[in-house]
Amino acid sequence: MKMGHASTPLSTSAPLDATAGPSLIPDLITRIPSCAPGLGPRWTLFIAILAAGVLLVSCLLCVICCCCHRHRHRKQPKDKETVGLGSACNSTTTHLVQPDVDCLEPCSGGDQQWGRLLLSLEYDFGSQEIRVGLRQAGNLKAEGTADPYAWVSVSTQAGRRHETKVHRGTLSPMFEETCCFLVPPAELPKATLKVQLWDFKRFSEHEPLGELQLPLGTMDLQHVLESWYQLGPPGTTEPEQMGELCFSLRYVPSSGSLTVVVLEARGLNPGLAEAYVKIQLMLNQRKWKKNKTSSKKGTTTPYFNEAFVFLVPVSQLQSVDLVLAVWARGLQLRTEPVGKVLLGPRASGQPLQHWADMLAHAWRPIAQWHHLQSPREVDRVLALQPRLPLLRPRS
Repeated sequence: MKMGHASTPLSTSAPLDATAGPSLIPDLITRIPSCAPGLGPRWTLFIAILAAGVLLVSCLLCVICCCCHRHRHRKQPKDKETVGLGSACNSTTTHLVQPDVDCLEPCSGGDQQWGRLLLSLEYDFGSQEIRVGLRQAGNLKAEGTADPYAWVSVSTQAGRRHETKVHRGTLSPMFEETCCFLVPPAELPKATLKVQLWDFKRFSEHEPLGELQLPLGTMDLQHVLESWYQLGPPGTTEPEQMGELCFSLRYVPSSGSLTVVVLEARGLNPGLAEAYVKIQLMLNQRKWKKNKTSSKKGTTTPYFNEAFVFLVPVSQLQSVDLVLAVWARGLQLRTEPVGKVLLGPRASGQPLQHWADMLAHAWRPIAQWHHLQSPREVDRVLALQPRLPLLRPRS
């Protein structure tokens, strides 16, 4: 002891044993002066040491992750190199022979841009009919959304065409409709099945969405065929049209009144004269009520705007068929039907949709354009028999 200073335990140079390990860090911290020149407070140094430790641990974790990532990328080419031609011949794994899904899609557009169609074909040799099952379509090409429907026809049956229901607001419609065409075996080699997809427009021209043509002579019709087919661009030549007719329907359930307003027609044959529209109601496949518009001369786009009211109780709606037919005088100076439109429970395609819209929106008139169909085809659906001449009683 000198100058009156007492000795402290810290001034001794006693060795540190294992029992002093846990108190090493606190002892070092307590040895640091609470305030040294240029070092600042004691707690700042502790924070600096802690930050350095965290940084060191982070760097170690980054190095470990990079090593694992490189090791994984090195293993993938090694695995691919081991699959050679010899192993492919002796292996039955699917990834060696099955292409990727992305490879099945054409990279440069082509037919895929028009979408695809799921179709089933079955030929009945007994009835000599081919049964076409229109299942669904996918990835149709349109701006935004569309209201697609389809026409199905066979080249050997002129004027015979099946029209599907309109599907609102979709590019992948589920049709699930079946139609039959009479094709004798002798006509199969030259028959072609045509499916045309259209975008429905209520008050304007319908836009084509794509087309499929299948030569039936190249198909194996001994079995039921069901497959996806790529749609091609619409045909450059439009099918022969009989014209179009625009009319509105309105039904009032409380009074049972059915109002038909014949508005106008367009696209009629220029060789026809004095066109008019005949409205006819069938009840249980029997002619029930009828009326007709005035005649319009010298025009292919006659404008009528005439309304007709029929009394149809709600109980009879499911048994009623509505037929609108355009009649005109032809070259032989004989009045004959140009085309017909069938509406009601037994209709199909757009006419059936129009009838359903009328029932769903009671009291409101629903107007729409319709393509005229072959009179013979409509009569076949109605199962109408030609009129027989009345026999006069013998005098």
